[in-house]
Amino acid sequence: MTDWNLQPLIDGITNLDIRSCLIIQHGEPILEHYRDPQIAEELGKINSCTKSVLSALVCIAIDKQMIPPPDTPISLFFPSLKEDRDPRKREITIEHLLTMTGGFNWTEFGGQNSFPAMTKTADWIKFVLAQPLAHTPGTVMTYNSGSSQLLSAILRDCAGQAVAEFAEDQLFQPLGIQSYHWESDPQGIHTGGFGLHLKPEDMLKFGLLYLQEGRWKDQQILFSDTIQQSTRPYVEANHPQKGFYGWHWWVSQFNAGSEQQPNEIPYYFALGFKGQHIIVVPAYELVAVITADKYKKGSPANVFGRFIVPALLGQ
Repeated sequence: MTDWNLQPLIDGITNLDIRSCLIIQHGEPILEHYRDPQIAEELGKINSCTKSVLSALVCIAIDKQMIPPPDTPISLFFPSLKEDRDPRKREITIEHLLTMTGGFNWTEFGGQNSFPAMTKTADWIKFVLAQPLAHTPGTVMTYNSGSSQLLSAILRDCAGQAVAEFAEDQLFQPLGIQSYHWESDPQGIHTGGFGLHLKPEDMLKFGLLYLQEGRWKDQQILFSDTIQQSTRPYVEANHPQKGFYGWHWWVSQFNAGSEQQPNEIPYYFALGFKGQHIIVVPAYELVAVITADKYKKGSPANVFGRFIVPALLGQ
């Protein structure tokens, strides 16, 4: 067991008014911090961490051969793309959506072709598919909640049930997640890029499932190979986070050595607006969950790097 130096971590998250911080290592709880005790039982917005949950559901459906292989063109599900004036749209695959390399001209956080603009339309899917391409599919990562909505629609069609129902059957019930809320678009398709509300402890269970390479108790929920495939660094990313991107997971590393003798430790994480995190560090058998809802006391965005990593390394 790591010799944790917890006091600076506790002081740091307290000063930032962090909503919750849960850490488990080698199956043992290291920290369970809630700003208020009732937060443990409250559903909270996990924002874009929803994307990583959607990734898990898509991976389950691929494992079960309900969704075809990742290199399948999405025009199979959206025939209008075959008639689009830009022939490159016919090249967009399921994997391009997962890695956000579909090539769409998209600004995500504001402007004409963004996720707020999408949510004001009567048909989100139609809005996304109509966006022009700025890049050849598969070449550039552009953060895009519209891609996640297309994946949610594909999953619903292939599973033959609502995404939340599929999640209950294939993921939530096996993990013992009994309470959640999931928003939908005007067509009733559950939001793929945001909109899921979970308890912090259930976010932790989700991270543990990935740490355990898809196994939960005596059940293999996801194939180990699929977990490894979905959490490897596919493409470099600069916005909204610098690093690498996998299948709706962020991928990074931290230095557990010194400047003179670096020891770079890979990890991957789900990231949501306002500082929601589910972080998995396989080399240390560690999962950390951070939830936040206040920006006024300073950004909670790098609680992991500023406080958790030094505590883990005993610094």
